[in-house]
Amino acid sequence: MTQGKLLIANKTSSDSSGGQTIVSQPPPSYEEATAGTSAPCYNDAEMLTEFTWDDRNIRRIFIRKVYTILMIQLLVTLSIVALFTFCDPVKDYIQTNPGWYWASYAVFFATYLSLSCCSAPRRQFPWNLILLAIFTLSLSYMTGMLSSFYNTKSVVMCLGITAAVCLLVTVFSFQTKFDVTSYQGVLFVFCMVMFISGLVLAFVLPFQYVPWLDATYATLGAILFTMFLAFDTQLLLGNKRYTMSPEEYIFATLSIYLDITYIFSFFLQIFGTRRE
Repeated sequence: MTQGKLLIANKTSSDSSGGQTIVSQPPPSYEEATAGTSAPCYNDAEMLTEFTWDDRNIRRIFIRKVYTILMIQLLVTLSIVALFTFCDPVKDYIQTNPGWYWASYAVFFATYLSLSCCSAPRRQFPWNLILLAIFTLSLSYMTGMLSSFYNTKSVVMCLGITAAVCLLVTVFSFQTKFDVTSYQGVLFVFCMVMFISGLVLAFVLPFQYVPWLDATYATLGAILFTMFLAFDTQLLLGNKRYTMSPEEYIFATLSIYLDITYIFSFFLQIFGTRRE
């Protein structure tokens, strides 16, 4: 204690003898201290953040995990579509029992809301994978039943067109410098237009007022979900303005799988030929 007072006294006397006054600098504020750092990569309140994802290993693992699960989903859907299309007894059974379709639609809607709106089931292993598997089976059943009403050649052709379009959109999203994630407002307005148009078509189409209206709606729907596929792919990559948290691999897989399935369904309405 005495040595500390002597050091302070010596410092004060040396400052006064030299005629110079030492002024201590105040500590920097929080904004100044954190001005050069990037924003956190994850926020519990939002899945989309504005941040620089510097760790490329995390991004590669995240992308690999998403596309691995996505390939399994697409293989399951392709198998069910092939079974409902090529196996006549199964095809006759599902067409004569439409109650299974509405049951699968209810399961699809419930699991989709659980995975997209509730963060706890989406991040808790293994319940997130169980819910995703139920979601995949229900949507695959709906897609397979829709395919059973079309000609086999039409289904195969639409599968090829969907695969080509999805491959081109994925390559475009990986290579382009165009930021699709910054056009969320355009996609939202497009969705609202399609939603209102769908409600109108539900009353117009049964009366056959406009014969070509169904094909026009399907074309716009295919364009919309192709845009959504590019949007979700760039969110997955994380190299644009908005990106997805690496903990949200279930939601990323869900979004891309839903986009591909809807693209196939709309292509089937455009190019498909119904069975006589």
